[in-house]
Amino acid sequence: MYLHANAKLGLGGRLALVAAVERGLSLKAAAAAFNVSPATVHRWWHRWLDGGRKPEALLDRSSRPHRSPALLAAELQERICACRRETGWGPRLVAAATGFAHSTVWKVLKRAGISRPPKPFKEPVNSYEWPCPGDLLHMDVSRYARFRRPGHKVTGDRSHRAGGWMRPETRVGYDYAHAIVDDHSRFAYVELHDDEKAATVTGFVERALALFAEHGILAKRLMTDNGFSYIKNRSLRELLAGHGIRHLTTQPYRPRTNGKVERFHQTMAREWAYGLAYRSHRQRNQALPHWLNHYNRRRPHSSLGDRPPISRVHNVRR
Repeated sequence: MYLHANAKLGLGGRLALVAAVERGLSLKAAAAAFNVSPATVHRWWHRWLDGGRKPEALLDRSSRPHRSPALLAAELQERICACRRETGWGPRLVAAATGFAHSTVWKVLKRAGISRPPKPFKEPVNSYEWPCPGDLLHMDVSRYARFRRPGHKVTGDRSHRAGGWMRPETRVGYDYAHAIVDDHSRFAYVELHDDEKAATVTGFVERALALFAEHGILAKRLMTDNGFSYIKNRSLRELLAGHGIRHLTTQPYRPRTNGKVERFHQTMAREWAYGLAYRSHRQRNQALPHWLNHYNRRRPHSSLGDRPPISRVHNVRR
């Protein structure tokens, strides 16, 4: 039910008010009893009578006037709305194009419900979690630029960027962070490499499986995207077949399918790669094992009830 902002009585109070008057209480006495003015009691009592003594009669009415002589003509309003639909401009640009005042254009667009662009459609969240560690491993790679000295974000000095940041000696390549995250426990394993070639990926997966096995996590499925080094990698296919692991791939252009490792990369970038100031990429790389140990063993994880990933591994192993 809509109520005016200054209304003292809700629907229940109005019903109690008219019921008191029907029981014989005068309008003035009812006003004093309900702490409202006699005019308010008079209004609600006569609305109650005119409405056939039905609760709907006590609902608020629209404050809009019956006539609006100064309202813009319908064809002029349609001109404004058509300009908005064709161009996607805001009220100021539409006002300049149509010759109306900015305030008039804003009101017309708001009444028509097109003052803001429609929100993009969001698919419903499809969160899932496999019941045991090792049921599904998520794998992905992220790239971090190398640097020999801190950039302007740390130093605040942009003078060296003018014409110098693209010199060959300043381009030192990238570090590729290969990561695997267990779906159930969120236990993660990361290695930094110079590339993401097939041999690199296979060696990384082999070492990751060995580490997970040390913690009692025996992998059954591995999910990756459709990268060439994953789906066209014969050595990886043979490695997974030897361990009896099923290789799953995400739908094209659907990174949310592999969302847990994607989210892990965001956390790693925010807390490790860009969360601290490093003198060079070598110092940053040296800090990765310490951060990863903190992530797995001490850092609270919101999806695990603010417990670290290792807690779920230990709970399964008793």
